[in-house]
Amino acid sequence: MTQSDSPENTVNYRIIFILTLVHFTGDFYSSFFTPLLPAFVDKLGLTLAQVGLITGMVRLLAFIVQPVTGYLADRYETRSFVFAGLFFAFFFIPFSGIAPNFWVLLIILCLGSIGSSMFHPSTTGMVPLYSGNRTGFSLSIFNTGGTLAFAAGPIFITLYVTKFGLEQMPYTIIIGAIAFFFCIKYLPAPVSENLSHLGFIGSIKETLGKVYKSIFLIWLTMVLRAVTGQTFMTFMPIYLTDKGHDLVSVGFIFSIFIMAGTFSGLLAGYLADRTDIKKIFFISHALMAPALLLYLYLPGPFVYLGSFLAGFAALASLPLGVLMAQKLAPKSRSMVSSIMMGLAYGLGGALSPFIGKLADIYGLENVLFYSAFIPIVSLLPILKFPRIK
Repeated sequence: MTQSDSPENTVNYRIIFILTLVHFTGDFYSSFFTPLLPAFVDKLGLTLAQVGLITGMVRLLAFIVQPVTGYLADRYETRSFVFAGLFFAFFFIPFSGIAPNFWVLLIILCLGSIGSSMFHPSTTGMVPLYSGNRTGFSLSIFNTGGTLAFAAGPIFITLYVTKFGLEQMPYTIIIGAIAFFFCIKYLPAPVSENLSHLGFIGSIKETLGKVYKSIFLIWLTMVLRAVTGQTFMTFMPIYLTDKGHDLVSVGFIFSIFIMAGTFSGLLAGYLADRTDIKKIFFISHALMAPALLLYLYLPGPFVYLGSFLAGFAALASLPLGVLMAQKLAPKSRSMVSSIMMGLAYGLGGALSPFIGKLADIYGLENVLFYSAFIPIVSLLPILKFPRIK
């Protein structure tokens, strides 16, 4: 047996698949809300500010819950966070279709968001344990579970709602229940780093003390990416509807955006195992602004091409932030993953109410236009990243 074939360097694809299935299932249900925004707006008479408030609350809960869950997941070897979170996601979100008013819709989606936030840190933190010497590629496979879910989910739910109506959404729970019981049978327990004796502050010092500046720069870059990404993912379906696209067409365009991110995420993860991660970060963020502008302004059927280019650029760096943070702080895999996913993604999305209010005042197209330039600002902290191969 060669060194490269030794067990510690071999990817356990069976466990990676199960972790990816958890990610796919939870995010599949989380993806239902955005493409159905036009239907919720029409049914409940929502304003753009209310749309922004719902999105902001959903992301804010990720901002709050994920770091706490990530901290606990690094200290306690339990599957509870994974299964409780997965259950909340697939059980509550389908009931959004029968929400009678704005406040009930908000509560249902917030409960689903809490669930999604609970399983992400634990599962992401487990990936390096089974990825051998292919952590970048394995994380990109795991990330693909989420991006594929956000690609397939909108197509599924828009076709389903178009045929059966919003009121029949609760029946979609069956899909999640099947995956849930499969994962209960095959998912192993997480492995902690036994840092619980240090307490919260002590464990932070132990794991992040020497690399906190680099972790902060990566986090800041992921926040800026999230602000732009969440703005386009939340409000482009409404913008496209205003331009004359029907609900199914919007679902396909949104799915193309996510599917392109699936390809770019896999490519970025593959390259991250072979070259400087910093270089991949810089290129992907430099391409975001022109790609998003093409998405916004390409006419007619060319919007599908624009959606692909925008998704390819905007979502490429999703696994890279987690990968860099885990390499810098290997003793706190779940918590630093939650910082890059929940804390960054949540804070970026928590600004959605503010973005929605600006759209009500200045027009949605203007807000989308200026949001496309935010990634250019992220190039500055990327230049300060450490070089990690």
